[in-house]
This record gives sequence, C-alpha cells and structure tokens, in this order.
Amino acid sequence: MEVILKQDVKNLGYKDDVINVKPGYGRNFLIPKGLAAMATESSKKVLTETLKQRAFKEEKVKKAAETTANALKDMVVKVGAKVGDSGKIFGSVTSVQLAEAIKKLGHDIDRKNIDIVDAENLKTIGSYTANVRFHKEVQGVISFEVVAE
Repeated sequence: MEVILKQDVKNLGYKDDVINVKPGYGRNFLIPKGLAAMATESSKKVLTETLKQRAFKEEKVKKAAETTANALKDMVVKVGAKVGDSGKIFGSVTSVQLAEAIKKLGHDIDRKNIDIVDAENLKTIGSYTANVRFHKEVQGVISFEVVAE
C-alpha cells in the first residue's frame, strides 16, 4: 500500500515522502492518526506540484542548516547540572537541556532532533557527544561538556 507522509515519522520517512507500507499499518495507524494519506494518482500529482514550488524555499532552509551545523561542529556546548561531592550528576542530562544550552548560543534546534550518544552512561561531569539532525539532509555531531552549576 502506498501512502504519502503528512509529517516526519521516526524510522519510516520524512514529510511528503511516498512510501510502501503494509496495508494494516497504513489503514489502522498512519491514516487515522493523520500521519499519512493514501497515495492516489491525483494526490501524487498535487504532491509533485507542491514539491516543485517548495524546492527553492527548501534550498534556503538547507543552507541555513548547513551554516548552523558548521558553526556548532567546532564549538563545545556547556550544559550545567547539579552535582554531588563525588562528581556525580543528580538525575541526568537530557536532550531538552542540551537544546536549551544550544539556544543560548543563538542556534535553535528542536530537542527531538538531538540524540545523545551513550545517554545511559551520562552520570558524571565530562565531555560527551550528540548526533543532531539539523535538516533531513544535514546531520552532524556536536560536542558538549557537562559542568557543575
């Protein structure tokens, strides 16, 4: 069954992608939740026309994402956390805190696009890395440092 995604679906595809899914998954999950629509001939024609018109705008957004990625790849983002006497963090550092720290530097990144590498071992002060999806075609790795507040 062919469907057109109306928004990004993790591990499946991005908005406006035409993908093949199993009929039950499409009918019972994607379409009722508003994540996809049936890919009929007329909807495919509308989609191609929309994509043509959006191509120029998309190029600008992609260049802005590349600029942000290049600015952040050499930078070390500092994330503050409450720390005990032994250097252990109370709780853990999440993608929300990392997104806020990046926003303070002047770059706006959605927390859903941040994937902290080895997040379950992030319990002490130190340097870590995170995979960031700036755009569907622009991905990068940023370094961040957990410091005591």
